[in-house]
Amino acid sequence: MHINFLAVLCAAVAAWIFGAIWYMALGSPWKAALGWTPEQIKTTKPQMPVVPMIVSFVAECLMAAVLALFMHAFARPSAMQGAMVGAHCWLGFVITTVAVNNAYQSRRILLTVIDSAHWLGVLVIEGVVLGLMS
Repeated sequence: MHINFLAVLCAAVAAWIFGAIWYMALGSPWKAALGWTPEQIKTTKPQMPVVPMIVSFVAECLMAAVLALFMHAFARPSAMQGAMVGAHCWLGFVITTVAVNNAYQSRRILLTVIDSAHWLGVLVIEGVVLGLMS
């Protein structure tokens, strides 16, 4: 089975950019869902989380490669099929894992919603890019 590594890289970059925009837009609600006080949210100076950003990109590369394998194994690659495979992977593997982990850690439901919706966007975007480039 052939994997288009340029497509995997493009999918990961697109997903990574989406994640940056997502968390910039939802930074305050996300921090509140983590339990930060309004004062902490206002007074904490933003820092560039370099290591988590690198981990995110590597994870998104791996996700895109596995998603490409799924797409070629189970579907004829297209943008729509990629979006559907990505959404189904999210439904079966991501939301279930995030929800269980957050439930055991007594995290707020808003954290589960924000984080899991981010991963839905990541997988759908990666699927679309992979479908377009396959």
